[in-house]
Amino acid sequence: MRVRKLIFFFFLAGILGFGASCSKFRKIEKSEDWRVKYEAAINYYEDKDYYHSALLFEQIRPVVRGLPEGEKVEFLLAYCQYYERTYLLASAQFKTFYETYGRSTQAEEAYFMYAYSLYVASPSYNLDQTSSVEAMAAMQTFINQFPNSEFIEKASNVITESQQKLELKSFENAKLYLKISRYKAAIIAFDTFRESFPDSQYLEETAFLKVEAQFKLAEQSLPSLQKERYTTVVEFYIALVDGYPNSRFLKLAEKYYTESVIKLNQYKTS
Repeated sequence: MRVRKLIFFFFLAGILGFGASCSKFRKIEKSEDWRVKYEAAINYYEDKDYYHSALLFEQIRPVVRGLPEGEKVEFLLAYCQYYERTYLLASAQFKTFYETYGRSTQAEEAYFMYAYSLYVASPSYNLDQTSSVEAMAAMQTFINQFPNSEFIEKASNVITESQQKLELKSFENAKLYLKISRYKAAIIAFDTFRESFPDSQYLEETAFLKVEAQFKLAEQSLPSLQKERYTTVVEFYIALVDGYPNSRFLKLAEKYYTESVIKLNQYKTS
C-alpha cells in the first residue's frame, strides 16, 4: 500500500510539473516583449529543450532581424533543428545563416554544419542518395574555402563515407541486373562501375561477376551468337586471372571458363 501511494505521488507530481511547465511556456509565448521570449529561448536552449527554444526563436525572428540578437537567433535556431533531428531543415537554416552572416565568426561552422546536416540526413545506401551527393559537393566546397579549418578532418571523412555509400549502391545495382537475368545490362553496369570507382574494393568481385554474366548470356543466346559470346567468357576469365591471380573467385570462374572452352571446341569439330 505504501509503495502504491509513493507511485501515485510521483505520478501526480509529474503531471502537475508538466502542467506548470506548459503554463509557464504559454505565458512566455503570449508576451508582447520579444526580449522576454529571447531570454527564455536561450534558457530553454541551455537546458537542451530545443523544441520550446525553436518555437520562441521562430516567433521573434522577424523582430530581431537586423538587430545584434538576430545573428544568435538564426544560428541557435539551426542547431535546435539539428538536435531535433530535422536535418534538412537544419541544413537549409545553416546555409541561410552563412549567406546572411558571411562575415560572422560562426560562418565557417555554419557552412560545415550545412554540409554535415545533409550528410546525416542521407538514408542507407539502398535508398535515394541525393543528400549524399549534395553533402559531398558541399563538403568539397567547404574544404576548398576553409583549408585550415578545425573541421577539415570531419569534412574529409564525410566525403569518404558518402563516396563509399554511393559505391556500394552502384555495385548492388549492377548485381541486381545479374540477379534478374538481364545479363547484357549487368555487364554494362559492371564496366560502368569500374570506370566510376577505379579504386573500389569490389573490383575483384566485379571481374568475376562479368565472367558469370557473360557465361549465362551465352547459354541463353541463339546458336548463331553463342560462339562469339563463349569466346568473350574466356576473355573475361583471362582478365580476371591476370588482374587477380590469387582471387578467391578463381575456382568458381574456372567452371565457367572450362564449360565455355568445351563449347568452343565443339564448334571447331562440327
